[in-house]
Amino acid sequence: MSKQLGSEPLGQFYTGKKPRKRREWRGFKDTWYDYRRWLGYWKTLIGFTLKPNNVKGFFRYRWMINYLALPDFMDRHTEGMRGNQLRMAHNALGLIVTDICGMLGTMFRADPAIGNDEKLNKKIVLFDENMMSTLMGGFPNLTWLSVEVPSVYTSAMMAQDGVTYYVDVTHEYGVPSDVCPMPAAELGVALADDFPLIGCCAVQCNTTCDGSLMGNGIEARAFKIPTFQLAVPIRHRQESVQEYAAKEVVNAIHFIEEHTGETFDWDAFFASMNRFNDETKEFLEWMEISKTDYPQMMGVTLALYRYGVYQAAGGRNQAFLDMDKYLTKMAVDGYEKKLMVAKEHRHRAITWGVQAAYYTALPIWLINCWGILPIADMLSLVSTEMVNTTDKHQAMLDLAYLYENMIMRNRSNGGYETGVEALFRYCEMFNCDIIIMYAHMGCKSMSGYHGLFEEEARKRGIHLIWVNHNLMVPQDGSRRDMRTEINRYMRTVLREEPLDPTLEDFDDSLNW
Repeated sequence: MSKQLGSEPLGQFYTGKKPRKRREWRGFKDTWYDYRRWLGYWKTLIGFTLKPNNVKGFFRYRWMINYLALPDFMDRHTEGMRGNQLRMAHNALGLIVTDICGMLGTMFRADPAIGNDEKLNKKIVLFDENMMSTLMGGFPNLTWLSVEVPSVYTSAMMAQDGVTYYVDVTHEYGVPSDVCPMPAAELGVALADDFPLIGCCAVQCNTTCDGSLMGNGIEARAFKIPTFQLAVPIRHRQESVQEYAAKEVVNAIHFIEEHTGETFDWDAFFASMNRFNDETKEFLEWMEISKTDYPQMMGVTLALYRYGVYQAAGGRNQAFLDMDKYLTKMAVDGYEKKLMVAKEHRHRAITWGVQAAYYTALPIWLINCWGILPIADMLSLVSTEMVNTTDKHQAMLDLAYLYENMIMRNRSNGGYETGVEALFRYCEMFNCDIIIMYAHMGCKSMSGYHGLFEEEARKRGIHLIWVNHNLMVPQDGSRRDMRTEINRYMRTVLREEPLDPTLEDFDDSLNW
């Protein structure tokens, strides 16, 4: 055990029990830093639960119990890290934690069943979990919230079985079991009356699949507030659809104005979009470093943090831009010092498809076990274009393009160019020799590309490893099953031995 990368056998921390027997030893300096941050998460949890409304929330909503796994979540997502990597992860993911806590506090304050702040409720506009918050930059006096994010998506990340109860509720209701677990879980929350009934109106998007559209329809009835469906075109690469897409965004703005009494503030919107553009520039800087032999901002830190930036923050929160600049500074420092993220860099990978919400820490395992560097993931490579901040019409066209390309839609819809061609373009850009292809068994959107992925990878000499999962239901494809598929490929095809043999096979089915 030492401060050197890979010096701690990490498999010993998975003993089938939730609590760890001790902290990971990373050398005195990094262990002390990590321990202080770990205590800070407990402080955040305790401070959150000391507020009366939040205590009521814990007892009112079943999914809130998942947030007690926060310290373990952070342990899993910083495992094996040292130096700059450790600090980047704690700071980036720590800001997401703070933001989620603020979102929960606002929800419970407005919730008629808890805080019943009627004045706040009249200022809340609900967006669904796939709907970027960006256009809310033009409504600085309103509050953006998404009740699905904390109740379903984040819950599944905190605890691997965090939403399986709600999926079961949906199946008992009569919905077929082959529906994607995400809309199934959301529908289950609605059926179980576990959504806070807040807000004066809601905006939903026409997401990637029929299952999500089904869930949106049921939820709209459960929320019992006026709801607007943002129907931006699926074939977003066609120039002919862009004017229509912009009109849809304008219609959404008019809908919010009608139901809140607020007027869209162009000055506030442009200021927000300037921040959003600056956030995008920082992200592109990280990607430039990732093209080198010493990538820094990558893997799970990049993925989870980046989702928060373009989905939830959307240029509306200066704290995220400040964090972006801090991360860039750390990344540049790590690159200049040629800092490694594993004791051996064997392979460079890109992760494609939809990752399992119950195993977002898989990229950490790839690094620690096999020396595979997960340079970028499909969902991080979504929001890379700038929004015009001087011309109103062009701004709406640019904003519409963002909504056409938002999370889940960007690669699974739009045709061959976005789903297949883009993957291998990124492989060439980042010099990747491995593709970790997440095969979500409940998602039909990308299944038609299966043969094309295989053919193009073979043509280019890139190793493609299929990893099956079921997004939010680990019983259909456990974390261990996912690792086993990678282990088999690494041993039988590449004939390699793991960097950390203790991580090759372990049972974490009883862990959070």
